[in-house]
Amino acid sequence: MSIQTRELSCRSGKLGLLTLDSPDTLNALSSDMFHRMQAQLDAWADDDNLCLVMISANGDRGFSAGGDIRELYQALKGPPGAATVTEVFAREYRVDYTLHTFPKPVVTLAHGITMGGGMGLLQASRYRLVTPDTTLAMPEAAIGLFPDVGASWFLNRLPGSIGLFMGLTGARMNAADAMRIGLADLVIERSQQDELVSRITDQYWTGEIAADDNRLFRLLNQLDEAPTESLPASELATHEQEIARLCRRDELPRVVERLLNSTADDHWWRACIDGLRNACPVSLYLLERQLAHGLQMSLKDIFRMELAMVANCATHPDLAEGIRARLIDRDNQPAWSFQSLAEVPEDYVEGHFTPPWPEAEDPLADL
Repeated sequence: MSIQTRELSCRSGKLGLLTLDSPDTLNALSSDMFHRMQAQLDAWADDDNLCLVMISANGDRGFSAGGDIRELYQALKGPPGAATVTEVFAREYRVDYTLHTFPKPVVTLAHGITMGGGMGLLQASRYRLVTPDTTLAMPEAAIGLFPDVGASWFLNRLPGSIGLFMGLTGARMNAADAMRIGLADLVIERSQQDELVSRITDQYWTGEIAADDNRLFRLLNQLDEAPTESLPASELATHEQEIARLCRRDELPRVVERLLNSTADDHWWRACIDGLRNACPVSLYLLERQLAHGLQMSLKDIFRMELAMVANCATHPDLAEGIRARLIDRDNQPAWSFQSLAEVPEDYVEGHFTPPWPEAEDPLADL
């Protein structure tokens, strides 16, 4: 089983525990896992005695490295009758939207590697807890995709131009960075998870959402935060002014050129710029446009937009080529459709935002 679920009785009410349990794959999120998660979340939403949900993951290395890329590659290349890319992502986005709008408080505790689809689960939760070793990132441009799972929503809500920078470079944010820019609400030691569960089950939960949320908020604030000395130094504390200067509002090619020509020279910054240099040019344009469009859209419409973008990415060669180069053959030499931003046609980019289905057949129309 790649998902574990349990229900624990509290003094009154119940706590639902949902645990990602595929540590050998760094809890890569498969279509089947999302199917199981959706069924459980729907059942808990309708259970009057179930008052709270907590999401965590097994394994030492991380909460989740993201979607199951090998499953995605099979969907792109697989035999007729296999799950389509649209079906795979529609399941994922439905779970993410369900968590964003869940009628009961949801606490997610992320540790270690938390990227892509893992970030989608964390950012969709009411309370976002991380551990001192957490690394958060949205590195999709490296494989010819774009930051999805609602990133058009949560990257837009980061201060300054940090959301754009994260998407362009795949920058890895540590726990101190996450707290600095609002990607997490609290840093605790992973060893405190059992204590948190114990404190929750020792409470009287009413099933009244506002009262339970207020009680949970106070309970979380009573936890001992991870000591400052256990946290890594914030990379953003050093670089955020430079990011703001280089990523200021401008045409995308100029922003990218400024970043590539920047003179900062520490390991973290070099890794970010290398990520940008090796990213798919089409993906960089998709990121810019999705953030611009997302500013004026509801959460529901953001997920519908991102699903259309994914479906269109699946019909073009870059996504399959990026996965091949990064994760299948591992030659790290993707042959992108366009070698530079200057070569990417405007209508090619905008075409990704046109749903490839009639409005009445939108897979997420019922969100």
